[in-house]
Amino acid sequence: MKFAANAFMFPADKTISNILLKRESQGALRKLSLWNKRIDFTSNDYLGFARSAELYAMIEEKIAASAKRIGSGGSRLLSGNSAEAEELELFLSGFYNAPAALLFNSGYDANVGLFSSIAKQGDIIVYDELVHASIHDGIRLSRADSFPFRHNDMIHLEERLNHSKGNIFVAVESVYSMDGDWAPLKEISGLCKKHHANLIVDEAHATGVFGKGLVQQQKLESDVFARVHTFGKALGSHGAVVLGSVTLKEYLVNYARSFIYTTALPLHSLISIECAHKLLEKSVPLQNKLSDNISYFRREIKGNKKWLDSPSAIQSMIVPGNDEVRELCKKIQENDMDVRPIMSPTVPKGKERIRICLHAYNTTEEIDQLFNIISE
Repeated sequence: MKFAANAFMFPADKTISNILLKRESQGALRKLSLWNKRIDFTSNDYLGFARSAELYAMIEEKIAASAKRIGSGGSRLLSGNSAEAEELELFLSGFYNAPAALLFNSGYDANVGLFSSIAKQGDIIVYDELVHASIHDGIRLSRADSFPFRHNDMIHLEERLNHSKGNIFVAVESVYSMDGDWAPLKEISGLCKKHHANLIVDEAHATGVFGKGLVQQQKLESDVFARVHTFGKALGSHGAVVLGSVTLKEYLVNYARSFIYTTALPLHSLISIECAHKLLEKSVPLQNKLSDNISYFRREIKGNKKWLDSPSAIQSMIVPGNDEVRELCKKIQENDMDVRPIMSPTVPKGKERIRICLHAYNTTEEIDQLFNIISE
C-alpha cells in the first residue's frame, strides 16, 4: 500500500522535520549511501577479511557440515543458546587469554550492556573524553556518577581517581576510533592498581591490527577487569565479546539487558566468528603488510601538522568546517577514491576531518595517488 505524499502528518512529524531542517542548515545532515567500487580508504576492513575468498570458503565448508539452522530461535536465556555458542565462548576465552567470554550481538550492545549494568548507585565511572558513543550510552543508562578525563592525560586521570569513591571503573579504548592514537595502557593500569580501580578496555580498532589487541601485546591481561573485542572490523564478521572473570560473565548473563532481551546470534554468525579468528592466526603476512602501509603513510605526512599523530590504521587530517571537509571529500571521491567526511557533532566543532582507514590491500601507488589529490 502506498501513502499519498503529505496525506497526513503526525504531531511528531512537524517537530522532527524542524530538527532535521536545522541540522541541514548546519551542514551536518547525515544520509545513507551505497557501497561503491572506489579505492577503499574508509572501511574498517583492515585486513581484507570482509572480502576474503579464503574466509568465505572456510565459512561455507563449516556451514555445509553443520546442522541446517537459520535463526537462533530466541534469546540465549530462553531458546537461543546452543552448544556452538558455548564452544565459541570457550574458544575465544583461550584465544584472548581470559578466564571467560560472553558473546554479544555487536560492539554497541557489548558496551551498553557492560557499562549500564556493572556500575551501581554510589559507584564512579571515569572515562577518557574520546571514548566511543556506545560507552557514553552505557554510562548514561547506569546509576553511577561519571566524570571524563582529558584525552590520554594521566595527571588529569589521577586527579579524578583521587576524588572517586566506591567501586571505581576506568573506561578507555586501546586505539581511538577518530584520532587513531593509542591509550597509554601500562600507565593507566598502574594508576588503576594504585587507586583500586577496575580498568575496562575497548579493543575494537586494535583487534587484528595489532595481533590479538594491545592488552595482550603488552601482557596486561591480568590487569584489566574487562575487555571488549568486536568482530566487524579487522575480522570481517559481526558481533562482539566481553572478556573477564567467570564471575563477571555470570553477572552479565543476569543483568546486562542488551544480552538478556535480544535474539541470540544465528549459527552463521557463530561460524563466521570462529573461522575469522582461525584465519587471523595464520595472517601475519597481512598484518605485516598493513603495518608497512601505516609506516609508509606516516613517512609521507611527516611534518604536516594538519594530520593527527597516529600509529594505527586510522589517519585523520583536520579540515575545520562541515562544508569544507565535505567539499574536499567530494573532490577526492571524483578521483575514484572512497574517503568520507567526519563532521560535527560526531567530532567537536572545528575538529572536522578526513578520516583515512588504511588496509592490507591498499598499495603504495594508491596512497601516493591519494596524497597527490589532497595536495592539489
